[in-house]
Amino acid sequence: MRTLYCGQLRAEHIDKTVTLYGWVDRRRDHGGVIFLDLRDRDGIVQIVSDPERTPASYPVADQVRNEYVVKIEGRVSQRPPESLNPNLPTGKVEIYADSIELLSAVRTQLPFQVSTADEENVREELRLKYRYLDLRRERMSRNIRLRHSVMKAIRRFLEDQEDFTEVETPVLTRSTPEGARDYVLPSRVNPGEWYALPQSPQLFKQLLMVAGMDRYYQIARCFRDEDLRADRQPEFTQLDMEMSFMDQEEILTLNESLVAHIFKVVKGIDLPCPFPRMTYAEAMARYGSDKPDTRYGLELVEVSDIVKDSGFKVFSGAVKSGGQVKVLPIPGGNDAISNVRIKPGGDLFKVATDAGAKGLAYIRVREGGEIDTIGAIKDNLSDEQKQTLLERTGAEAGCLILFGAGPTATVNAALDKVRQAVAAELDLIDTDKLNFLWVTDFPMFEWNADENRYEALHHPFTAPNPEDIDDLTTARAVAYDLVLNGYEIGGGSLRIYQPDVQAKVFETIGLSDEEARDKFGFFMDAFDFGAPPHGGIAYGLDRLVMLMAEETSIRDAIAFPKNQQARCLLTQAPSSVSDRQLKELQVKSTHKPKTKDDEQA
Repeated sequence: MRTLYCGQLRAEHIDKTVTLYGWVDRRRDHGGVIFLDLRDRDGIVQIVSDPERTPASYPVADQVRNEYVVKIEGRVSQRPPESLNPNLPTGKVEIYADSIELLSAVRTQLPFQVSTADEENVREELRLKYRYLDLRRERMSRNIRLRHSVMKAIRRFLEDQEDFTEVETPVLTRSTPEGARDYVLPSRVNPGEWYALPQSPQLFKQLLMVAGMDRYYQIARCFRDEDLRADRQPEFTQLDMEMSFMDQEEILTLNESLVAHIFKVVKGIDLPCPFPRMTYAEAMARYGSDKPDTRYGLELVEVSDIVKDSGFKVFSGAVKSGGQVKVLPIPGGNDAISNVRIKPGGDLFKVATDAGAKGLAYIRVREGGEIDTIGAIKDNLSDEQKQTLLERTGAEAGCLILFGAGPTATVNAALDKVRQAVAAELDLIDTDKLNFLWVTDFPMFEWNADENRYEALHHPFTAPNPEDIDDLTTARAVAYDLVLNGYEIGGGSLRIYQPDVQAKVFETIGLSDEEARDKFGFFMDAFDFGAPPHGGIAYGLDRLVMLMAEETSIRDAIAFPKNQQARCLLTQAPSSVSDRQLKELQVKSTHKPKTKDDEQA
């Protein structure tokens, strides 16, 4: 029976006999005395096998190699002064092995080194294919244990301090395709009908409020069939919460306490509360993003009114067509950023165009307020316009001013990406900072030009601001997102609980009464039986753990993630199924695999 985990051994255990299990992290032969670094989930401890002091263990110690699984029985001893290791929690002790039992050997060559002493940079594709080996490595083992600690802290806070009840909601449910694509699967026992995997427990958690549960939470598995990025997965985990009889301020305060508790318990960090607040309109105006990274400046400045009558048609045309002209002033940018990088073919040009812009214009501010730029801009700006531009941006000598002109959404997206790239390059980001920010007062709807209709910015169950109820197309939502260092980690809202308001929202997004009843009839009926005012929030736990672990990819916060093509390289999912399975489900694939001729064409 195991006495302790390897990483738990300390000086107070000296002279005690212990039993340990684990993997051989590293083996060293020092003139006949064999040293093994034994590793388990908790850490590493040094094992000594001496042919004179521990002759029974020596033959096995001589045979074992890296990643062999062994059982060790031995006595804890003080390390000699010359071999103390202050970098290890167990660095003051070692185990003289009375016996070593080989439990499992490595029978084929390792695809990469697992040892904590090896810092080999392994391709992600290989790490995901052999994920069980990757999880043995210190980095991933630490991340997964941090994830566990976060979830443990959440449960203790919500249950023990705030009296929340955990309720599981269905994984097999009906498709309600508002937003991202559903993952759908056929029902064998109900031929021709389909389930959907939940994108969130949204409807069920609101129904739990109607049911009187009052404070609900769930660590829920969710699924979205959407294009993937470094911080997204087709299946993900969220902390889902819903509360009755609480206003927005009460919900935000409770959640600030929750987040502060998580960081204190897991990381030992005291977060200042309350968190700053910023409206959606202000965030977009200052940063071009609804999830701004506020650890550095480089704020955007709108100059549409200054250049609207300019002879430079790129600027004036953008304003006349209903768009904007914004600038990103970069102090010291003249020396740091060359023209080549801004023009076609340059890296900053590519950053902007990848975000939808047609390009970047620029002005370089010289001594005495003189400006240096292309003639088409310089010749079409009056002295008054130049002066107003410099005053509004606060630009001084050495400042580079980058322009974005076009549709507002495109300008914001492009300058936001350029802002991030410049901040990283100029080392303006204080990586030790944890800048939390509530973004509030989101628009209720955005216009979908492809479908020629309004669609809910969050979801169609978000409550509108009572002041804006007369015209929902321009209404603000009582919605709030929690942002950390430029990442959205949580989002929620007060919910609609009045049937007439819910009907008005469905009408605004183009759902007829018949369509609304078909999709949401069960949900709408519940609100005829006395629904309390309620609201909630959901956190992306994978993303939160990623940030707490100081990783840059969400895949490094998940035990068995998918790659960016939504594939599991370990199990080779998704995969084909047999014709018999399809026949039982009464479905047929229309997919036609590519032939060699197709690939050559």
